[in-house]
Parts: sequence; C-alpha cells; structure tokens
Amino acid sequence: MEIKSVSIIGLGLIGGSIAKSLKVSNLPLSISAFDHDQVLDAAIAEKVVDSKLNSIDEALESELIFLCLPLDASIAAFKELAPKLTEKNLLTDVCGVKSIFHKEWKECSSKGFFAGGHPMTGKEKGGFENSDSLLFENSIYILTNEAKDFSGWNDFIEILHSLGARVTFLTPKIHDMVVASVSHLPQLVAVALINSANLKDSDVNFYDYAAGGFRDMTRIASSAFDIWEPIVRQNKDKILSALSSFEEELHEVRELITNGKFSFLAERFESARIKRDEIPKNTKGMISQLYDVFVYVKDQPGEISKISTALYENNVNIKDMELLKIREGMGGTFRLAFSTKEEAVKAKKTIEAVGFSTKV
Repeated sequence: MEIKSVSIIGLGLIGGSIAKSLKVSNLPLSISAFDHDQVLDAAIAEKVVDSKLNSIDEALESELIFLCLPLDASIAAFKELAPKLTEKNLLTDVCGVKSIFHKEWKECSSKGFFAGGHPMTGKEKGGFENSDSLLFENSIYILTNEAKDFSGWNDFIEILHSLGARVTFLTPKIHDMVVASVSHLPQLVAVALINSANLKDSDVNFYDYAAGGFRDMTRIASSAFDIWEPIVRQNKDKILSALSSFEEELHEVRELITNGKFSFLAERFESARIKRDEIPKNTKGMISQLYDVFVYVKDQPGEISKISTALYENNVNIKDMELLKIREGMGGTFRLAFSTKEEAVKAKKTIEAVGFSTKV
C-alpha cells in the first residue's frame, strides 16, 4: 500500500470509531492520534492507536490525515494544516457541512491533496467512550471530490471500504442541500415537535401518553446544541430553503384539513407512503440496495443461533439484521439483509431448511 500511516485528529465518536475499525481491519497501517491526554491514554491502553501526536502539525508525517474535530475546530485546524501539506499528504474531514472546506481549500496554496468526506452515521451520545468499530457498517460515506493524482488514492478508497462503508460522490453544494433536507431539517423538526407537544391540561402531561412512534420521531431531539450550532450557522441558507419547503407542505396540509378536502389529504398520505417505501431499509443512508429476508423467530433460547449457524455453515453472509416486531413470550420478526438477490434466495432456503418460516 502507498498509505502506510494514518493520523486521526480528534478521537471522539467518529475519530475513535475510525481508529477502532482500522485496527480490526487487518490493513498494514500505523495509526497515530491527537486529542486530550486522557483520551489518548485510553486509546493507547485499548491498543486502538499506536502513538500519540503532541500537535496537529505532527500529523503531517502520515500519508493520510483524518480531521475529526467538531465543525468550527475542524475548520480552524484545516486552515492551519492545508498550506503545510506536501505531495505525500491526503487530508480529509468528516464534518456534516462541506462547502466551507472547499472554499478554504480554493483560497489556500497547497502542494498536498484534500478530499471532503462525510460518513452518514452516528449515535445519540458522542465521545471516545461511545466509539464503535462497527459504526460505519452499511453506512454511506460521501466524498465531495476526488484526488486521483494522490499516489495513495486507491488505498484511501480501500480504507473507507474497510470501515464497512459505501462510498459515493456528491458535489459540495449538492451535499449541503441534501443534508439540509434529510439531516438538518429533521433535527430542527424533532426539536420543534417536542416543544410544541410540551403541553399540560390540568394534571395531564401529554408526554405520559406518547407512544413509540412519537419517541422514534423525536429521538434526535436529545442532540446537544453545541454540536448543531456551527452546522446550522455554516449551512444556514440551505437549511432555510429546506424549512421553507417544509412550511409550504404544512400549510397545504392545514388548508386541506380546514376545508375538509380529505380525498386530497389521502393523496398526500399515499404520496408519502410511496416515497417512504423508496428509502432503502438496509443501509444507514440512501445508496445501493441490499436484499431482505424476513424470519419469524419464537421467543425461546437458541433460535437466533440456529439461524446464524446454518447461514455460516452454508457460507452466507448477513450484511444487516434488524428486529422489527416482538411479542413477549411469543416471538418476533427479524429482517435479515444480504448483498445479492442470489444470496437472499440461498439464505431463505437455508433458514427454511432448519425449520423457520420466511418471506421476502
């Protein structure tokens, strides 16, 4: 490999997960990292990284540099590092806004290379303590430009694939438009929905009656504002555009209800159902499809083991697995996802052969 060493600046949820994933990938890489001493000490103790960096400038000794700090800190570090890159360095970030980095890149003079990146994955809680080697499995990893003149470009793509991610390309402008609609807008809507439901009538607390659907829709409302503030600030125009479109849709729905036009409202529901069903159920974002097999499993010990063992013995690899419904004492339905239609068919036959009912 052309890339032999990787430096990770920031070992939070994303940076820590990159380090952990690379460590179990068996790629011949030396990994160094920069962060607070206590975080680095924990990473060294867990053998997640091989060495500490005393400053971000020391990352320039590595061929590949992942910039994994919060947005504002990443922009500041980017401005410091970009002009110092040499032809042996590829710098990439993982932030949720991309246009600002390309603007800074165009304005600086650098002999090195840059590829804007955004892994579309995460957790409700951040920090190295919550990082996970499987965080990127089946997730989209957006790159906003290519740097094919970099000698280790193919190695870089292989490294991203080793994380379990699926690489796709968008321009910075399109990226920021997309995430404004599918990531930033839902965050703001979840916050608004929680706050609009914050009502009490006499001694009745509305939240006491919130079912699973409400909890699922508002889960991301728990996100910390200090993470979101720079994202909203840096992607303000695209977010305002997404909010305007959402407001127009809400206004039209309100008018249909006010005027009793329920047949037209039904069309809105049907349109939403069709569009919702187009979203792949088997990735952490919208990209290439996997193939599902649904299995009913009784609520008793060893059932999942029977399925996984049978698939293993028949050399069938599960790409994703999800528990859809469960009834205590009875059982539940699992969704198993496979890379190809042929693998899904083979899995279905294998699972049925050991006594389970399935559907596709």
